[in-house]
Amino acid sequence: MPRIALYPGSFDPVTNGHLDVVRHAVGLCDKLVVAIGVHPGKKPLFSTDERLEMVKQVFGPIAQAAGCDFDCITYDNLTTTTAQKLGATIMIRGLRDGTDLDYEMQIVGMNETMAPDVQTVFLPASVSVRPITATLVRQIAAMGGDVSAFVPDAVAKSLKSKFAA
Repeated sequence: MPRIALYPGSFDPVTNGHLDVVRHAVGLCDKLVVAIGVHPGKKPLFSTDERLEMVKQVFGPIAQAAGCDFDCITYDNLTTTTAQKLGATIMIRGLRDGTDLDYEMQIVGMNETMAPDVQTVFLPASVSVRPITATLVRQIAAMGGDVSAFVPDAVAKSLKSKFAA
């Protein structure tokens, strides 16, 4: 039975922190599914299609190089429901610091009750990407700052053109 892992998030935009998580996650599973959460109450910078394209472009080659099957989807229901529909038994979550851990532990407790067959795996961020958040990247880019140290090249270009408009 293949080990399917789900890595959920908003990925608005994809950052080097997300990339770091994926580099580690592809070694833990046979198939990695990146799931972009679509929430009607949130107004993302990038459209769902733009985020799907970014995720495929940035993460796909990493999974392929690791010999890990890869897919990217969107979802608008509970993350645990999505994991169960996909047959995922692993939920991937990245951690930057203790604040992330406190927040994620609350979610894990709820998720374990709803989906005891899905095990959450925390992947600690590498030192070089710990301070990176998508929120800060968006703020820096919106103010004309250089985000090339925080995001893959293709994403930096997308951000630049998004804010040039």
